[in-house]
Amino acid sequence: MKKRAVVICPGRGTYSKETSNYLAQNRNVKEFLDDLDARRIALREPTVRALDASEFKPAVHTKGEHASSLIYACAYSDFMAIDREKYDVVAITGNSMGWYLAMACGGSFDWAGAFAVINGMGSMMKEQIVGGQVIYPVCDKNWVSSRERIESVERTVAELNLQSGIELYTSIYLGGYIVLGGNKAGIAAALKALPPQENYPFQLLNHAAFHTPLMRDTSTRAFATIPNSQFRAPKIPLIDGTGHIWQPYSSSLEDLYHYTLGTQVVEAYDLTRAVTVALKEFAPEHLILLGPGSTLGGSLGQILIQNDRLGLKSKAQFVELQKTAPMVLAMGRPDQRALVI
Repeated sequence: MKKRAVVICPGRGTYSKETSNYLAQNRNVKEFLDDLDARRIALREPTVRALDASEFKPAVHTKGEHASSLIYACAYSDFMAIDREKYDVVAITGNSMGWYLAMACGGSFDWAGAFAVINGMGSMMKEQIVGGQVIYPVCDKNWVSSRERIESVERTVAELNLQSGIELYTSIYLGGYIVLGGNKAGIAAALKALPPQENYPFQLLNHAAFHTPLMRDTSTRAFATIPNSQFRAPKIPLIDGTGHIWQPYSSSLEDLYHYTLGTQVVEAYDLTRAVTVALKEFAPEHLILLGPGSTLGGSLGQILIQNDRLGLKSKAQFVELQKTAPMVLAMGRPDQRALVI
């Protein structure tokens, strides 16, 4: 009998030195990569296969116009490698840019539409990045989050916004972490004001102030350059950053278009809520995390703990479960990938 699975798509920042040459493990996606690379060549951009095979350089590989297509290539290739005889994919969600990937995997875009949105949005700040993002933990060492920790960060944000020249917002709710987006002054202030916790807070490299009002101009440009004709009804239920479920036979394409290029661009993205909805509404036996990498694995573990899934109450219990009967299957990990393809 097939196992019920919800697919989780990664966001920006997941392609790194450790994931270089990731596409080499997916050998049955030549047609897809040929199509993607032809579109890149037409824009005089390096192909994803050339970028993937080259030495990792942060100044090159983390730029929006390259990182977005690279991550799309890796994630979509992984999605096509899932053994559908073993897994029934009942829903798809993703983190931040992972929403576009979820739409691509779920059938809301054909290859042309996916490229138009993913490469188009990734290239919006080719000349200059708008603001930045800072990540900060709201959980303890046992991966137990608390509303008090979240509220403490939100109070800090509110206090900093009272200062002249500072714009700072909650950008992403990410399991046991919160991501803040802001202008240059806001990011600098957050890095100073948030109490140090091990390596946190730190600023995410080459990340703009995604999912904040600072992205209004980007949203306006997206509507002007990406037509709603690129959008289709999904073939698999999609869960967005508000926890809303977009069903194959009852979704408004106009609403989907405006959410994708409008709402989620300028408002906070709640991956915690999206995965919580997935757990409660679709009862998956597994969460399949697409590559590259597996950095979202910890956040998914923290969300499972928040929901008392399988009786999990701590990081140690999650780690032990992953050793014996993993619920989270990260395709960026060879041992777990072998269980999926």
